[in-house]
Amino acid sequence: MVRLVNYTALIVVASSLAWLLAAVTLDPRANYAGRTPAPPVAVVDAALSEVNLNDHDPLLDRYLTWISGVARGDFGRTWDGLSVGADLADRAGVTLRLVTAGLAVGALLGLTVGTLAAVHHRRWFDRVSGAVVFLLLAVPAVVLANVLILGAIRFNDATGARFLMVSGEGAGGALDRLRHLVLPALTLALPLAAVFSRYQRNAMLDVLDADYVRTARAKGLPRRTVIVRHALRTALIPTTTYLTFTFGALLVGSTVTETVFGRPGLGQRLITAIQTSDVNTVAGITAVAAVALLLSAVAADVLQRVLNPGRAR
Repeated sequence: MVRLVNYTALIVVASSLAWLLAAVTLDPRANYAGRTPAPPVAVVDAALSEVNLNDHDPLLDRYLTWISGVARGDFGRTWDGLSVGADLADRAGVTLRLVTAGLAVGALLGLTVGTLAAVHHRRWFDRVSGAVVFLLLAVPAVVLANVLILGAIRFNDATGARFLMVSGEGAGGALDRLRHLVLPALTLALPLAAVFSRYQRNAMLDVLDADYVRTARAKGLPRRTVIVRHALRTALIPTTTYLTFTFGALLVGSTVTETVFGRPGLGQRLITAIQTSDVNTVAGITAVAAVALLLSAVAADVLQRVLNPGRAR
């Protein structure tokens, strides 16, 4: 209960700081500049006051209006009068599908490669996988995305079919969405796999030298049984913690991927919100990210108790 209260306080603090920073630095009034004819100042003030974005109003009053709305589940309105909550709800599904797919593929690849690299320590697989990992970590996400796009275009041309789509979310059924999801999911998955593999490799190397693993070997248990039942389960504990927190961070951290592939998710919306000085949207997305990290922390704690029952006692 104490931990839950602390997490809730952190969500409130993070969201409030994001709103205050956005309110001080962003200029929603700029959205009305350059119009012909120029709208009167009184009209602009009235429009901004209606959505709680008027910088001529006291900052404290605007903050109290915003935070009281958030307490009721209302994140306010965008500079052009749309509901922030409804907009984020529509986009959350797009981001959730991308992050879930990318994290699942990245975790599967990373854990597999990391485990095999540890089991075959200092052999050819360990060295080759290490080189590939450092290469993936050195490539920026935007470069990796464009390399995958070029590869997909060549693949489509070679096969004569447009299976791999390079832009958008897909408005058709599940197959259409899958075609649009493959490339952005790989853009997230490959760097994640590189990181996860290093975590898993190091954790496995520590566990393989543990006394209870050597004891299991001395008892004559098959090597596969020792690795899977004894070493792997223990090595998964620290990696699982990192994996669950990564899921929460990626809900907004997939900004570059969503922008490159034109996916209308939370990350892309954050960029457009900053460009249009949409204070309430920036704060709303920050609140969503904070809640996601809270849920990730809870999930990490649950998974650690499952993998290590002795911790619960």
